[in-house]
Amino acid sequence: MSEHALVRATVTPQIVTILSKYYGIGLDEALRRFYESKTAANYADDETGLYGQSALYIAGMFIMEQDGQIDEKRLYAATRPDNSAASV
Repeated sequence: MSEHALVRATVTPQIVTILSKYYGIGLDEALRRFYESKTAANYADDETGLYGQSALYIAGMFIMEQDGQIDEKRLYAATRPDNSAASV
């Protein structure tokens, strides 16, 4: 596995989690939508250099591709950790 593929394999779940929360959809649906997008195709292409960008940046690109704009409040909420686990 190339270094770039390893980076993508590590970051893609983070992208999908952000998209799932942003759109209020399941992880499987978020993954399907992402993989069918031009953003994902560009992310998979080493020539674009997108493998070096953060999950938030790539998720933002996807949202712009789909919606034409980003709801910053929704995106902020989608990047917050779940409060389901209590801190000790």
